[in-house]
Amino acid sequence: MDEKSLFIEFMGDSPTIRVLDYLLTERDLDFSITDMAKNAGIGRTTLYSIWDSLIKNKIIVHTRVIGKAKLYKLNKENFKIKKLIEIDDRLMIEDLKKRSKKIEVTA
Repeated sequence: MDEKSLFIEFMGDSPTIRVLDYLLTERDLDFSITDMAKNAGIGRTTLYSIWDSLIKNKIIVHTRVIGKAKLYKLNKENFKIKKLIEIDDRLMIEDLKKRSKKIEVTA
């Protein structure tokens, strides 16, 4: 993750926020722990250090097993996650509006 997302800029850069940002972006898909860590730009050890909190707070839920890999996804039924989705969506909409205004001015 070379360039910070709008969500990370708004919420701050921490391993938990990076995982949330990734899961919010790919909210309809499920991932293994390895894929989640890699795509969030953190190490597996770092992900394991926050894993219990993600499970305890019902931020992620187990979805299925493929071979030896357990897959997890964002718990979109969690009230707090619903609010984070709203924030993420609103940040994207505001950014798109700003970009479209810049295009109108330069055109």
